[in-house]
Amino acid sequence: MTELEKLRAGLEFDFTDPEVDALKLNAVKLCQKLNAVDVTDYAAKEKIIRELFGSAGENPVVLPVFNCDNGKNIHVGDNFLANYNVTILDIREVKIGDNVMIAPNTLITTINHPLNPLGRRKHLGVAKPVEIGNDVWIGANVTILPGVKIGNNVVVAAGAVVTKDIADNSLVGGIPAKLIKILPNDVGE
Repeated sequence: MTELEKLRAGLEFDFTDPEVDALKLNAVKLCQKLNAVDVTDYAAKEKIIRELFGSAGENPVVLPVFNCDNGKNIHVGDNFLANYNVTILDIREVKIGDNVMIAPNTLITTINHPLNPLGRRKHLGVAKPVEIGNDVWIGANVTILPGVKIGNNVVVAAGAVVTKDIADNSLVGGIPAKLIKILPNDVGE
């Protein structure tokens, strides 16, 4: 298997492989282009978002400075907002539903590395997709780790580190993020 095939199969892969690295370099270039556009030029920003992301619904808004690892693995629904300094390490898929707001300085990552030094010296990574439902508000300075699934109508409190799946209608916070309370859902499922 190539390193890219290993990555896509959820196996350990060499993240310095030229084929894998090419994905990142393309994303870096498009992120630079996106971040350089005047924030009031909505049409130009949306055009670049659609070029960068795998898919985007209506009204995608991404404020500077935005960074990602691939871009094509990011799929967002309608009314998506990524506020300032959001990073999505999308070496694997990141699926985000409708009406999702991501506050400043948030990191969503699909990549992890071995705990043993030999694996890290070999530049190994392993990636798992992330899914975020509809009507989610992710507070400032949140970190969402690989493989996490966040349900619908979820609020992640500022500063939380999400290490496990979050059920629908939940307010979570802390390190690691834990359920604080069940939220009402006034729009239904």
